[in-house]
Amino acid sequence: GIHSPPSLTKIDPLDGIAMDKPDSIWPEQTQAKSTELHSLLKIGDRDWHRLKSQSNRRAAELLAAALVRLIQEGNTDDVAALTNQALGWIKGELKDPGCPRH
Repeated sequence: GIHSPPSLTKIDPLDGIAMDKPDSIWPEQTQAKSTELHSLLKIGDRDWHRLKSQSNRRAAELLAAALVRLIQEGNTDDVAALTNQALGWIKGELKDPGCPRH
């Protein structure tokens, strides 16, 4: 069967965050563009088995999620956690654990 990715990669960076505040410190369209980038890099269920062990792809997905959180004034702990997990993939410290059973 199809296995979902581990919960750490399923963090929704848009969860509970309002879009485009009038007093934003970010240039116009920054929030929309960062969200669009994350959508492009996000590994969906359809591509999970093909891309789950691609460390650069996993890191890019996590860094894009961290960027969305940062720009949309998310919790800085979330930004740090996503960035640290991305660094683990970049440094080769994190690897795909594989599916428990098929």
